[in-house]
Amino acid sequence: MKRFIQDSLNRFKPAVDKKILLFLSFFVWVAVGVMLLDYARSWLESPRILHPFVFAGIGIGGAIVIHHFGFLRLVDKNLGRIMPMEGKKCLFSFMTWRSYLIVVIMVTMGIIMRHSTVPRSYLSVIYIGIGLSLILSSIRYLRFFLRQLRLAK
Repeated sequence: MKRFIQDSLNRFKPAVDKKILLFLSFFVWVAVGVMLLDYARSWLESPRILHPFVFAGIGIGGAIVIHHFGFLRLVDKNLGRIMPMEGKKCLFSFMTWRSYLIVVIMVTMGIIMRHSTVPRSYLSVIYIGIGLSLILSSIRYLRFFLRQLRLAK
């Protein structure tokens, strides 16, 4: 009976190959990065913001630092977990459970910051820094995904 229940539940488990996990990681990081950059762009287009290129430049500088010293390490850690996987794994295993908790905390902080009195020009620096660094770091996922596609041929 226990085996029957386990088999029944496994039918509903969205199991995918590691190539899909790599692509999903890439896609999610790019999508979130683009969303954050779009917020920052809309804030910096406001006529009330003086010198938007200064804020954008600071954000870009921050993105390079965050990318190199923060997100690349996280990507490498995730790749170290995904690449040895054999067979099909759960679709949601492209991130660890701990990472899902961190995402919830970061989304909550983003909502709180957007509804705070912090000037949008300052928020744009943070959003550009994180958004662009997510996009830059996602390139490593894309490289591993493309490598897996070539190996499959």
